[in-house]
Amino acid sequence: MVLLLISLTVLHLVTLAVLLISTLEKSWWIWADSEITDLWYNCFHDNATNSQLCAATNDNEWLQSVQGLMILSVVFSSTSFLVFIGQLFTMSKGGLFYFTGLCQAFAGLTDFAACLIFSFHIKEILNDSKDLSKGRFGYCFILAWLCVPLLLVSGFLYVHLRKKH
Repeated sequence: MVLLLISLTVLHLVTLAVLLISTLEKSWWIWADSEITDLWYNCFHDNATNSQLCAATNDNEWLQSVQGLMILSVVFSSTSFLVFIGQLFTMSKGGLFYFTGLCQAFAGLTDFAACLIFSFHIKEILNDSKDLSKGRFGYCFILAWLCVPLLLVSGFLYVHLRKKH
């Protein structure tokens, strides 16, 4: 039981860290000419100064939806962890971690919705005249997709986890 509890806690913390990285880092879409777009900024590499120059993204409804859903996912996952710690010390023996599991599952569903919106509305989100075939999804987008099953599985495990002591 202790091993399961430790494993689930580590899984939750790793998933929360990956979710934060995917939300805040600058690599949701990469153009072939070293231009990077994320949820918050458009950046390109300046060869003259050998640095990244960034500007705020052009807001539109689809991008704001993705931003909001990713932030909501981080909030749900963080709340889930804090509630889990609280329940660990206050819940009576034999209790189930329903609220923790539901928060974690909602984090997975909001992350899933954000990834789907970004996938299907990439042209509107990027709002650029460039050819999308010259770009590709970045590692933060892939990390966001990776978080979906991890969040859902950990939510499922929390719902079935019973406090023994």
